Amino acid sequence: MIPWKTYSQALKRNVQSRQLAALLFAFHSHFPENSQPFKTNQLSKHMTPAIYLEKGRDKSLRRRHPWIFSRGIRKMEGEPSLGETVDIFTHDGKWLAKGAYSPHSQIRARVWSFEKTEINEDFFVKRIQNALLLRQDVIERDGLTGYRLIAAESDGLPGITIDKYQDYLVCQLLSAGAEFQKQSLINALLKVFPQCNIYERSDVAVRKKEGLEERTGVLHGNEPPKSVVIEENGVKISVDIVGGHKTGFYLDQRDSRQQAMKYVKGKEVLNCFSYTGGFGLYALKGDAKRVINADVSQPALDSAKLNAELNEFDISKKRAVFLNADVFKLLREYRDQGTKFDVVIMDPPKFAESKAQLNGACRGYKDINMLAMQILKPGGTLLTYSCSGLMDQVLFQKIIADAAVDAGRQVKFVERFEQAADHPTDTAYPEGFYLKGFACKVI
Repeated sequence: MIPWKTYSQALKRNVQSRQLAALLFAFHSHFPENSQPFKTNQLSKHMTPAIYLEKGRDKSLRRRHPWIFSRGIRKMEGEPSLGETVDIFTHDGKWLAKGAYSPHSQIRARVWSFEKTEINEDFFVKRIQNALLLRQDVIERDGLTGYRLIAAESDGLPGITIDKYQDYLVCQLLSAGAEFQKQSLINALLKVFPQCNIYERSDVAVRKKEGLEERTGVLHGNEPPKSVVIEENGVKISVDIVGGHKTGFYLDQRDSRQQAMKYVKGKEVLNCFSYTGGFGLYALKGDAKRVINADVSQPALDSAKLNAELNEFDISKKRAVFLNADVFKLLREYRDQGTKFDVVIMDPPKFAESKAQLNGACRGYKDINMLAMQILKPGGTLLTYSCSGLMDQVLFQKIIADAAVDAGRQVKFVERFEQAADHPTDTAYPEGFYLKGFACKVI
């Protein structure tokens, strides 16, 4: 083998030496692995950066779970930028998937595709069309003008949530890959929904774990008005896209709201954590005798009252009350006063954002359900829910059972609830199932 320094020396000599240098350059260009300037781990510009997994870490991917954790990575080739697409291989070089790289997150990559396809505008068009087709029956059956179009990993688009309210598409981009592909996503949405406006609501703290800043604003078209009115199951609801919770409304509870109606006819109902009145509206539609909507946010209560008026419900104080109160304190006051209800609806916000918060969340759920049981009349109904994905249905059921013991009441589970049909769960991604609920008879 000819040493590299011979080439350097030859450049300083006569014409014959320059000819020798040219020959040597050709030799090293043909065999780059034998020369110092061409390193074996330097990828060509046209090549995709790659992740190689530790041995045995490919099992979940072979079952099509879309996450790769940092501890499962053996090595990387190339230097992918934040959110860039990478090829994913087994430890011995067998190709597995294409994913989005996230150097700041413990979920180091999220899979876009288990097929060798380009991640581009056409890819997103197909994913969006498939998601729309999946929901078509539900949209038409329930006459929906507000629904979840994209449910992130469950629709093969990790970190991307999109809700449709009339002609507004509201996006949450919660992963580095989603941010990296933003323009391709926007272009794809406009191909499928050419008349729609697109607004971003990526004002979620989890973006910091991805190395991203929170962001909101118009991505295409017009700024949303203060109120966009949608309809579900014959109920009209005003949605504040810019300032409301999540993307504006809790679409995932649509089916539970509908199912709650059969428990409320002629009943005194307490709707806790009422937000803009979702469950309360359905209770009024279901001919409840009286509905008290309790929430700590006065603007949310004002919206709840407007929603009741929008549906032309009787909102005299004999029929509907909108009470600004801390629910925990309110329940204790009702208990101490001996105030009783026929139905209590308990739909609190997420109590656990991380595993470290789960124990505290369990205590919170137990306490609040215990208090609800204590203010129910014998034979009353507790409709209780948890949207904490870290709390599975079995754990939630145990918490309700423990609450019953502490409340000194006999409780029977009579019905189970889950997220609405436009929030599907892929069998390969059980984390997509997060909302669970029970109808309980309190003896």
